[in-house]
Order: sequence, then structure tokens, then C-alpha cells
Amino acid sequence: MTTKSGLRPDLRQRHVRMIALGGIIGASLFIGSGAVIHTVGPAAVLSYALGGLLVVLVMRMLGEMATAAPSLGSFMEYARDALGGWAGFTIGWLYWYFWVGVVAFEAVAGAKILQGWIPGVPQWVFSLALMLLLTATNLASARSFGETEFWLASVKVATIVVFLVLGLLFVLGLWPGGHFSVGNIGLDGFVPHGGFSVVHGVVIVIFSYFGAEIVTIAAAESDQPETAVRKATSTIVWRVIVFYVGSVTLLVMITPWREIPSETSPFAAAFGRFGVPAASTIVSAVVLTAALSVLNSGLYTASRMLFALRRHGWAPAWISDTNARGVPWKAILASTSVGYVAVVMSYVSPDKIFYFIINSAGAVALFVYAIICGSQLRMRRTLEASSPEKLKLRMWGYPWLSWVTLALTLAVVASMLFVDEDARSQLYLSLISLAVILGVYALIRRRSGSAPRRTRP
Repeated sequence: MTTKSGLRPDLRQRHVRMIALGGIIGASLFIGSGAVIHTVGPAAVLSYALGGLLVVLVMRMLGEMATAAPSLGSFMEYARDALGGWAGFTIGWLYWYFWVGVVAFEAVAGAKILQGWIPGVPQWVFSLALMLLLTATNLASARSFGETEFWLASVKVATIVVFLVLGLLFVLGLWPGGHFSVGNIGLDGFVPHGGFSVVHGVVIVIFSYFGAEIVTIAAAESDQPETAVRKATSTIVWRVIVFYVGSVTLLVMITPWREIPSETSPFAAAFGRFGVPAASTIVSAVVLTAALSVLNSGLYTASRMLFALRRHGWAPAWISDTNARGVPWKAILASTSVGYVAVVMSYVSPDKIFYFIINSAGAVALFVYAIICGSQLRMRRTLEASSPEKLKLRMWGYPWLSWVTLALTLAVVASMLFVDEDARSQLYLSLISLAVILGVYALIRRRSGSAPRRTRP
């Protein structure tokens, strides 16, 4: 049996649930949270909360559209239908470009961990090995991807749950060696670097949340897409509060914030305080599984978005080929080939080509969120007029809260100009990527004489 897209609904509900649960937890939480805390202070809790709030609102808007019209292309399809071909083309290719860059970045990050354990092997060997391993997993079947992601995500989720339990006992003085340390969150002031540092923190952490939307793409290959999307988007509030805000809150309670490491994992340091033996090695292994999870999901997501783009004539015809197991194998190989090139560039030209690939997709998440907001505002009005029964999951406070979400997204984009040089560089390079994609769409439309028409694979 195949879906309307031509792919097989091989993902089970437990796969989709774990993708939703673990998709929001990336290696950046385990490693990057220390740097955010040093940038903002204990008020990093607010940065994670505000960034999480924006993601929750965007996901609610996306959930409304996805339950009304489940589709493999997800927000790419909604943007095309609601805003026009330019929006679908732009968001689809931007999203694909983002994930092929992330795939390379995670392969390099995973290789660094492995080389720390086996220093005699060059990093590039590990990077390519990880890429080949996860490419094979994705080529096998959608169920193979789902099963791999289920277990990789399970490790992340289990680690966070254990940390939350032990951390709570520790700060309440109920764990051996611990004492009541809740007051650490206000040590030296809650916002020691001023209010704008919280905004700076939001700019940094917002990208940690990107990936929550993957579930709306994966659900299209499940046997119950509407149910899967509705559950995933309805539970994202507590996932953000517990996994991110809860974890960071405990980190600044367990250890005075100036003593939290910024270059290494603050979670490893916390587990060390709990008395867990080989805490650093254990957390490194968890970070490796997190990197592999993102790499695995990135390959899947990029290939499905590329496959969906072909349905409208926005990608080469051969992209639509599937094998006997209903896997778009050419779309997978096309996506991974860019990842392989990027991995090679990370060693040949790390400060130029690889830097450009990674940073030119830096603000793409916010561009995607903005287009999702615009799509929901238009699509909701259309559904209410024609098919109100399809609105099984509704955005809160429509239309005012939808407009507020769009304004907040654009405000975060604008703030990238003022926080630091890295953020400005990412924004400028991302705007170049956006301009190139819009230019390509204009050329395609001019050559065809009209917007590209939908073609079935």
C-alpha cells in the first residue's frame, strides 16, 4: 500500500511519537546551553522560555494546517496553496538547503567525538562513515529510518529524564552530596548582563528548537497522519517546558552560573556533581547519539522535501523515482551528495566554503517560521469559508495571536542585526540564499510563462 504521494505508510505511531518527543532535543542543548548561560546569566531560562513560546505558537499554527490537510510536503504545500508558487518554492528549497547543511555539520560533530575516543583515525574517515551508515538506513525503508530514530531519540529522552530527576533531588538537598541550592538561580543577580542579553539569548536558542516541525512531514508516511500530527502539536508545550526550560533551570540551580562550563557540556559537569562515574564519557556518548539522530532525521527530511518539490515541477524529474520499498532513493542520494561535498569542504576549506554552507542557512529557520505564519493566516480564512469541519485543531486566539507570532518572528530576525557579528553574518548570508532562490523561481516562471504546474511523480 502506498500513500497519495507514492510512498509507503511504513512509520508506526510509536515512531512518530518518538520523532515528536526527541526531535526537539538536539546536541545543542547538551553542549551549547553552557555558552548561552554565560552570555545571558541565569536569565537564560527566560531566553529558552521565550524561544520555546515562539516555537509552540508556530507549531500550533502548523498543526492546524497539517491536521486539516496532511501532506508529505507539509508547510511547503500549505505555503504554495495559501500564498502562491513563490512561497512554496522558496520555503521548500530553503528547508532542503538547511538540512543538507545540518547533515554535514552533525557528521563533523559526531566525528570529533569519535576521534576523541580513537585518536589514530582521521576525522574525515569518521564523518564519511557516519554519513554512509545513516544513508544506508534511510535507503532501506521508511520503517528502517523510523526504527533507527526511535532508539536514537530514546537515548536523548532517557538522559534528560534522568537528569531532571537527579537534578531536582540534588537542588532540594535530597541527593547524597547535594544541598538546598535553588537560590543559585539568583546568585549575582538574575539578569547580570542587562535585559537585551535575554534577546541575545533568544536569537541563539531559537535554532535549538528547529526540527520540531519534522513530525508533520514524517506523519504523512504513517498509517494515521491526522492523529499523529494532532498529538505531536498538542503536546509540544510540555515538551518545551520540561526538556528545555526545566533542564536549563536546574543547571543554574545545581551550579553557580559563572562556574558552569561554556566550552564543554554543562550536563557532564552536573552529572559529575551527582557522583555519576565517567560522567563526561557518558554524556559524550549521548551527544553522539543526538548528532546521529539529527543526521538521520536531516537525511530523511531533506529527501522528502526534495521529493515533494518534484511534484510541482520544481526539481528534476528523476527525483521522483522510488524503489520497490517505496523509498525515494534518488532524492536521498541527491541530498546526501551535497552532504558529502560539505563534509569534504569542512577539511579542505573550513573557513570559506564550509563556513558559507553552514552560516548561509543560519536564519532559514526564522524565514520558514514567517512563511508558516503567513500561510496559516490565509489558509484558516479559506477553511472557515469552505470546509470548517476540517479544523480539528485550531490556533489559539486567531487571528490576533497569529499576527503576534508573525511579528515576534520578524522581530527575532531584525534583532540578529544587533546582537553580535556572528548573528549578523548568518543573517546576511541567509538573505543571500533567500535572494538566490527567489531569483531562480523568477527565472523558472519566466521560462514557463507562468507558475510551474503540479505534476505527479
